[in-house]
Amino acid sequence: MRKQWWAVAAVSAVAVVVAGLAWFKPWALWVDETVNEALPSVSPSSTRAPSMTPSAVPPSSPTGPTTVARGTFTSHEHTTTGTVSLIRLPDGSHVVRLENLDTSSGPDLRVWLTDAPVKEGKAGWHVFDDGTYVSLGRLKGNKGDQNYAVPADTDLTGLTSVTVWCDRFDVSFGAAELA
Repeated sequence: MRKQWWAVAAVSAVAVVVAGLAWFKPWALWVDETVNEALPSVSPSSTRAPSMTPSAVPPSSPTGPTTVARGTFTSHEHTTTGTVSLIRLPDGSHVVRLENLDTSSGPDLRVWLTDAPVKEGKAGWHVFDDGTYVSLGRLKGNKGDQNYAVPADTDLTGLTSVTVWCDRFDVSFGAAELA
């Protein structure tokens, strides 16, 4: 009877360890993936432009990409550096561009365009899923330059920040206020 109890306990312990490793993916913290995408000159998605606030519309028809807003990352759960730009392409579409990004890798990281204010320190870790946000997709890499297409039907009014969001643990790795 004691041998059976120990066998069940050992199998259970192994199952818990395997499940914990699968959920937390601790090795991801030491694996870097660098992405170096060029700024697109036209969007690969629909040509229908999202609505914007009047003050954010460029005064003339640009011949190339135009920076609508820009910000610098503030670290949250993990040290995160780099810049974020909201760029309007000549066809009227928008992309969020991360440049010189350097953050930790992690499980289920996303790039979100949000209406949340960027707060320093732990106060800013959990605010981005409280209001309006648009997921732009999985983080392509934890280092480098990368582009994320903004869906054509996105209303940019009030979306004032970008976060690298860990969807698994509902926490911001870092965020930037767009100004």
